[in-house]
Amino acid sequence: MPFVFKRLALLLSIAAAFAADKTEPFKPGPPESFPNHQSGDQMIAAAQAFTSSEKIKAAFGKLDPTRYKVLPVLIVIQNNRARAVNLDRIKVEYVSPNRDRIYATPASEVRYLQPVRRPVIGGGPVGAIMNHKKGPLADPVIDVRAFAAIMLPAGNTASGFFYFDTEFQPGSTIYISGLTEAGTGKEILFFEIQL
Repeated sequence: MPFVFKRLALLLSIAAAFAADKTEPFKPGPPESFPNHQSGDQMIAAAQAFTSSEKIKAAFGKLDPTRYKVLPVLIVIQNNRARAVNLDRIKVEYVSPNRDRIYATPASEVRYLQPVRRPVIGGGPVGAIMNHKKGPLADPVIDVRAFAAIMLPAGNTASGFFYFDTEFQPGSTIYISGLTEAGTGKEILFFEIQL
């Protein structure tokens, strides 16, 4: 009988170790808590480029997109208007200090933003090409953390990452446009946030 309790205690300690190893869920906070935020048209938007290893680890775990020259930028939008806001046509651009514009890459395409690898050729009479390795950016966390809201009800906040095929440059800007008021279709003021 003591053997069963020892085994049970061992299994519970292993489970506790795995549970302690899990990272906390990522919660960005309200847009006013970010140093780079802008208010206008009864809305608040914040943008933050994730370049430090601590922030990247908190959001993406072991995956570091910046290692593959993909810049994740967190966008947080709060709607203080009386009506909902459509986000289905949101457009986010990264503008470098020398005014180069880089459009956000959809999360589903980030996996392809990696260096081209030579195919591995297998032996045998046919010499079949066998390149079944997944790329380093083909991680589900990219899709999970991506900005996915298409509608923002009154009084609510939406957040998520946009991904840019570039390295961070100090003095760059995030330009957010394409937001419209639900029901009327009236275009909402754009945001230009210094990073």
